[in-house]
Amino acid sequence: MNSSLKSHLCRAFVAVMLGASQAATARTPAASLADCDAPSHERVLIAAADPGNASAVWLDRRRLRWPGPAAGADSRYWLAHAVGGSLQARVGEAVRGADGLIALALPSQALPPVLAQRFKHVAAGAELQLPEPAVRRLPALLQQHLLLVETDAAGHVRRATAAQTAGVLDDLYAAADRVPDLGVALTHTGTAFRLWAPTARDVAVCLHDGPNTPARALVTMRRDTATGTWAARRSGDLTGRYYTYLVDVFVRGVGLVRNRVTDPYSISLSADSKRSWIGRLDAAALKPPGWDSTPRPGKVAAATDMVIYELHVRDFSIGDATVKPGNRGKYLAFTESASDGMRHLLAMADAGLTDVHLLPVFDLASVPEAGCTSPEPARLAAAGPSSSEQQALVGAQAATDCFNWGYDPLHFNAPEGSFASDADDGARRILEFRAMVQALHRAGLRVGMDVVYNHTSASGQRAHSVLDRIVPGYYQRLNAKGEVEQSTCCENTATEHMMMARLMIDSAVLWAREHRIDSFRFDLMGHQPRAAMERLQQAVNRATGRHIHLIGEGWNFGEVKDGARFVQASQLSLAGSGIATFSDRARDALRGGGYNDGPQALLQRQGWSNGLHVDRNPHAVAAGLGSAAELLRSADLVRVGLAGTLRDYRLQAQDGSVKPLSMIDYAGQPAGYASQPGEVVNYADNHDNQTLFDINVFKLPQATSRDDRARAQVLGMAVTALSQGIAYFHAGIETLRSKSLDGNSFDSGDWFNRLDWTFSDNFFATGLPPERDNGRLWPVMKPLLEDPGIKPGPAQIRFTRDAFLDLLRIRASSSLLRLRTADEVAARLRFVNTGPAQNASVVAATLDGRGHPGAGWSALMFAINVNPQAQALVLPELQGRRWQLHPVHLSRDAADKRPAGEARWDSATGTLHVPARTAVVYVER
Repeated sequence: MNSSLKSHLCRAFVAVMLGASQAATARTPAASLADCDAPSHERVLIAAADPGNASAVWLDRRRLRWPGPAAGADSRYWLAHAVGGSLQARVGEAVRGADGLIALALPSQALPPVLAQRFKHVAAGAELQLPEPAVRRLPALLQQHLLLVETDAAGHVRRATAAQTAGVLDDLYAAADRVPDLGVALTHTGTAFRLWAPTARDVAVCLHDGPNTPARALVTMRRDTATGTWAARRSGDLTGRYYTYLVDVFVRGVGLVRNRVTDPYSISLSADSKRSWIGRLDAAALKPPGWDSTPRPGKVAAATDMVIYELHVRDFSIGDATVKPGNRGKYLAFTESASDGMRHLLAMADAGLTDVHLLPVFDLASVPEAGCTSPEPARLAAAGPSSSEQQALVGAQAATDCFNWGYDPLHFNAPEGSFASDADDGARRILEFRAMVQALHRAGLRVGMDVVYNHTSASGQRAHSVLDRIVPGYYQRLNAKGEVEQSTCCENTATEHMMMARLMIDSAVLWAREHRIDSFRFDLMGHQPRAAMERLQQAVNRATGRHIHLIGEGWNFGEVKDGARFVQASQLSLAGSGIATFSDRARDALRGGGYNDGPQALLQRQGWSNGLHVDRNPHAVAAGLGSAAELLRSADLVRVGLAGTLRDYRLQAQDGSVKPLSMIDYAGQPAGYASQPGEVVNYADNHDNQTLFDINVFKLPQATSRDDRARAQVLGMAVTALSQGIAYFHAGIETLRSKSLDGNSFDSGDWFNRLDWTFSDNFFATGLPPERDNGRLWPVMKPLLEDPGIKPGPAQIRFTRDAFLDLLRIRASSSLLRLRTADEVAARLRFVNTGPAQNASVVAATLDGRGHPGAGWSALMFAINVNPQAQALVLPELQGRRWQLHPVHLSRDAADKRPAGEARWDSATGTLHVPARTAVVYVER
């Protein structure tokens, strides 16, 4: 053995023996009160060179895999470590700056199946094992600068990399998953702090008397070696104080850094999330009067009873002149029961609405909580219907204005401060958030939250990065190079990792138990493991003693697509879980085209409810689109939605065959995928993409009358209302809501996101939408926005509102429209007018109510006619039946008088006459 290699092995032995003591003797300046109030959130204590990547992966405490070329015959593998940031591994040279080199061997046993499954996405390469003496020193080693190095026999570097640490941290600190009271806990003996930071060298707590006062104390935390958590206790009740952590931790590519960071488990914060707030969520001061005694609405006995209204807190009241000026756009607007907005919510609740789902209300990064602004409405209103001036003014203030959808989480467990009357008061935002929940409960509406656990707003050393500055490289999902994946739009989280899954689960439990949230909508849920979601379901149910309904976006894409890393919580992977996903089957059939269509396709590709084949627009005609075959396929997809997207429900398809919905094609996927109706969410639009009114502007012939545009809107709502499964409606769908054709209004300000509870304006033709996401479509938008015949008047808006209320009443009137099991749907739902000879512009079905609790009638029949002409269906299988119009249609207050005046059932011939662009419901006693 040559002298160079002997030297390396000697140093490796020293490293194994002395690794812990070396970490302890690293000389860095001690944390001080000055660090608590320093201008920067980071202080580099020891700089380190960037290795360029982290392509190796720790699998557990002993094993690593390093994808790459096959090892040379003389290759040696080493784990180089240094307490400082001095490691250098240049190709062709010996490793420099190491405190030690640990020789790595080939594993003696095959990789356990659990690890093989977890790390199946990691490419093949060198399989390496840490010697047992080094394993015992691993906690100290992981606090250091580490590099994995391949050398030749002479000790010259061939390649080097950092290693991704999630696998080793989950193995080494498995006990951390059971540690109670992460965050702050107040007891009669004092105030306790606990933070999981297993790779940190030191952690301290900065204490502040107020949101903006200098630190008055610095409390050193002690590390628990078994769990990697740091803890400290202060005598006395520190309620109302504020705190941050100082975390000394090695950051790849930066060095040893002292990060000042807020608590991932913050329950509230100061303005702009600068400091975490201390308090008890069970304190009387944080409960609005009657909080503990206000009952939750009891309308929902099963998931299929849910009728959801998706609403943004700011949208709801910012333009409502009947709300006190100080409460507009705030939580407290919901407490004003006499406002126009609340009176509308009460009317919908009385008609059958069960849930309000709030767009993100956790602490978010994109809205300045103190001093946010908005463009002057007068300047915006002065510009023309197709002007680009409005979007320019909105865009100029987008970074500082008061509006954003909020899909950029900063702290998962704290209410957003921009919706509170005083964002600097940590108690105020909790109290007002709860007042909103209480007001909605008193209005008979359950409260759901839109939660975003699939990504954070930042990672690395950026100011809005919380998790990554505490345990670098752990909470975010990394690619093969060690870079943060961004397929979700932002910095993806890794809920397959133990403590990220725990944070998600703990967060949901907190909202459900402490803030009385009734259900959750998970953004991009398909990026999360099914196993983690099922654990979450069990945890929230156990914590609250009731069933908390979970719904989410089950889209299948990105680095996790098709189960690349784990079994996803996605559409095709959740059957049997009871967790619901949004179904795009009927949605796309109704609307036509796709979310990313270019200018021509957007106009040419009509949907079933906006003219496909039966009312072709000139663009479709010119492109030769809109055939009868397309209409047949779309009608079948609408039936898929009406049947709850159930995989095993059997339907006579447009080709004449009878087959389960799973055998009907939807863009190369099974159209039917749910095992039970409670596992699917039906909708025609939501906050994403164009509103239903706006997509119909593109699709319907431009000469379509205002009245027919309103009727087309009602058709889309009717499909959702009459479908098996969970019904989901975007706020304003009932008022012909327009965003002036904006296809992505997440940062388009109040101007493009307005709602009008006086029902006089839908805000179409209020300027070209922001160029960022819509510029390529401006040439086709401009003539549409300039057409005065498209914009509805108050009469059309109020008609649509009242028609929506009628649909809610019809759905609420019979349990047949809310069947709970696939067996019930299979036994009771029968489609008529199917197969190759059907009239595909009308979808009709019957529901057998005999012996079914809450059915209301012995049978129910519905028909939805999207044709601009009245249609007559001959249904010989129903001949002789005594169908009568649903009482809602016959009511003196019915919104649409045409069913009572024009719809007709001829029992003798079995003929159903359905007015143009109308949905009708019949009952049989």
